[in-house]
Amino acid sequence: MSDDTTNAGATPAEGQTGEGQQQQPQVKQRILGQFIRDLSFENVMVQKGVTGDVQPEIKVQVNLDAKKRQAENQYEVITKLTVTSKAKDGDATLFLLELEYSGVFQIEGVPENQLHPYLLIECPRQTFPFVRRIVSDVTRDGGFPPLNLEQIDFLQLYRQEIARRAQAQQASGGNNANGSAEA
Repeated sequence: MSDDTTNAGATPAEGQTGEGQQQQPQVKQRILGQFIRDLSFENVMVQKGVTGDVQPEIKVQVNLDAKKRQAENQYEVITKLTVTSKAKDGDATLFLLELEYSGVFQIEGVPENQLHPYLLIECPRQTFPFVRRIVSDVTRDGGFPPLNLEQIDFLQLYRQEIARRAQAQQASGGNNANGSAEA
């Protein structure tokens, strides 16, 4: 005899029919931890002696990676951010910020065919406010106005990466599936 229960907590009666018996398993997720894996900030403007009021042009590159951990149903999702600020009127780089931020997640109830998009869309969406805060604090502490990143559409980022991989696969005829997304 099993202890299977519905979402309401009641065991279905024998012979009972209804939509509730064929429901998808409920997704359970916990964030077990978050941490900075790597952080680098280079204030090139000060190193090269650039002075004056410079209008910056900001470029943000996002790369995502997900790894299964040894513990059951645990995954590490890494958001890699590279922020480059260049002067609009020249080639001078003002600063370079590189950040790798990890979240460790316990995830249950996500079907195997939906796990990859879940890890690369939902998990980074939940850790992004912390990434945004770190970028703002580091740029401010580096002598620049705080850089407040716009919200990133991780669903669109995932779709772009899938399309890019499909094109690369058609062009090369090979298989490339490493679990990262880039924009």
